Amino acid sequence: MQGDEDSGTRWLSHDEQQAWRAYLRAHRELQVALERDLTSFDISLPEYELLSMLSEQDGDRARMSVLAELVVQSRSRVTHTAKRLETRGWVRREPTPEDGRGVALALTPAGRRLVETAAPTHVQSVRDHFIDHLSPEQLGVLRDAFSVVRSHLVPGARPEDEIV
Repeated sequence: MQGDEDSGTRWLSHDEQQAWRAYLRAHRELQVALERDLTSFDISLPEYELLSMLSEQDGDRARMSVLAELVVQSRSRVTHTAKRLETRGWVRREPTPEDGRGVALALTPAGRRLVETAAPTHVQSVRDHFIDHLSPEQLGVLRDAFSVVRSHLVPGARPEDEIV
């Protein structure tokens, strides 16, 4: 939208608008493609992401607050997702031994098997729809650019290479 320069609004230039819209469209289309490739496992992308993050934690378990940070969702949304996964027998809730007040989510053996079965398909999907279309240099630029954006949005957040 072009507007009155006196409004104080810093309108996007043509190139900035093109970059922003390219990001939005590619992000949305990528989400759709990754989701579609998980349908044969009867799991959504957010559900898979939660299970995958759990599978990378010590003892296949993590506090709900930690999971919310890892998957960048509210604790409420993580709780709802966990309930669906728990109903399917893929996770279980446990009290945290550290303080007894918190709740941890633990991967069940069935959840572990699902992640191990779905992971090759998901990784191939990520390669087919994203990684293999970019050069190593482009991937580095994306990593660096989005690290800057994330640092702005989440001051003090751990760098991406420290998130496991």
